[in-house]
Amino acid sequence: MEISRLMSIDKTRRTRPPVSPHGDNARAGWLLILQRKYKTNWDRAQVLRQRFRKRNRLATQIMAKSPRNKRQRAPRKQASQGARGGGALWIYGRHAVEAALRNPARVFQRLLITREADQALDFTPPGTVPAAETVSPSDIATLLPDGAVHQGIAGLVQPLAAPMLDEFLATLVKGDSATIVILDQVTDPRNTGAILRSAAAMGAAAVIVPERRSPHETAVLVKAASGALERVHLIRVANVSRALASLKGAGYWCVGLDAQAPRPLAEADLTGRIALVLGSEGRGLRRLVAENCDFLAALPMAGTMESLNVSAAAAIALYEATRQRRS
Repeated sequence: MEISRLMSIDKTRRTRPPVSPHGDNARAGWLLILQRKYKTNWDRAQVLRQRFRKRNRLATQIMAKSPRNKRQRAPRKQASQGARGGGALWIYGRHAVEAALRNPARVFQRLLITREADQALDFTPPGTVPAAETVSPSDIATLLPDGAVHQGIAGLVQPLAAPMLDEFLATLVKGDSATIVILDQVTDPRNTGAILRSAAAMGAAAVIVPERRSPHETAVLVKAASGALERVHLIRVANVSRALASLKGAGYWCVGLDAQAPRPLAEADLTGRIALVLGSEGRGLRRLVAENCDFLAALPMAGTMESLNVSAAAAIALYEATRQRRS
């Protein structure tokens, strides 16, 4: 082998790596590793490095040209579009897509549907939606993440425009007591989607999340929301503590859910304008966020369980607020 021949030359000669005139410390480090691994001198280590780099470039080019890799990568790339809130994304599932079709603010680029799903569709899509393309279930599956339950329907849509918090508060009618949910660094899109679904079911007006450390509008979030994203505003703010101050200025009482709080949620007055603040499952509410809440309340737990999943806790809190408002 050529590498073996290079390794056998001047094994006894050892040289220290010269100081790079260009400050290329990373290159010098790799050469030193090769020199020690193959027990060769500095000059031969440079030859080895050049040949390894050439071999790796050839392997990369061969893999890039492979038809199999193209088939596997293209759907993944397409399915993940919109993950950062930028481009179009595929949404799927009967409830999610039908709710999007009924939302005038949702812009469709494509609509894919199987014959069976088309027969089950109980309304005609509006004229602003492109004509539906009749395809097979496998055609839809290739555009979505592995294991996605699409129920024979999917749409390529633009993300919804998120309203600003000040604009949203300005639209509230005086005396309106709709509940708002604030999520402090809840990062799981399935939890966020489930909370949106509970918020829609309980008549909440909006869900507020921070711009950082919170999921963007993705196919997974839209699927978990089951159409709720088309009915409940998802508002992004730069700073949760400042958002709490804005809500207080609009007449909201901010109630933070904390497992260690001495006051049970059922004993708190949740009538009127209420903002329910929930933290991540691991850390809970951050200190500054908790301090900016008007008061903290807990969900009493029986047995050895210390806490609930954040989406389950949000559903219980929303139900309690709705119960008090109706009683």
